[in-house]
Amino acid sequence: MDSFLGLDLSRNYSYFTVPVAFFSAAFPHAYSVSLSRVHFDNANPRNHQETIAKSETLDKVTQQCMLRAKAASANGFETLGFYAAAVVAANVAGVDAPTLNVLTLGYIISRIFYNFTYIWLQKNRNLARLRSLSWVAGIALVVTLWIKAGNKAL
Repeated sequence: MDSFLGLDLSRNYSYFTVPVAFFSAAFPHAYSVSLSRVHFDNANPRNHQETIAKSETLDKVTQQCMLRAKAASANGFETLGFYAAAVVAANVAGVDAPTLNVLTLGYIISRIFYNFTYIWLQKNRNLARLRSLSWVAGIALVVTLWIKAGNKAL
């Protein structure tokens, strides 16, 4: 596989995926804030989720979407350190660029899919498994990075 979306996969793009992962974690928060400008207090941003939950002026569908976006964002930030450290470990250990690219781009795709399924598809509770599967896939890719790094370092 020489090319993916026009990228030369023989070059190492893995470090570039760390800021992309950061922004994929930040996007749901920004989306939630954009939906609730009147409910967002920049002087007390950590209170946003509680404000949304207590709001009597938001319709239930929008309120639930915003709360799911906040949860998706929190989950993205919770996994970011594990991912970024795995990228560094795999690079330092000398894992080859094509493998790094496939694993790191796969992680980014899993996070984008996770956000999409969590924020917009969870209205249908039968689709909750898609969110869980995308989370497991992303974590499996990170664990694979760690295993590849460990095996290379032996």
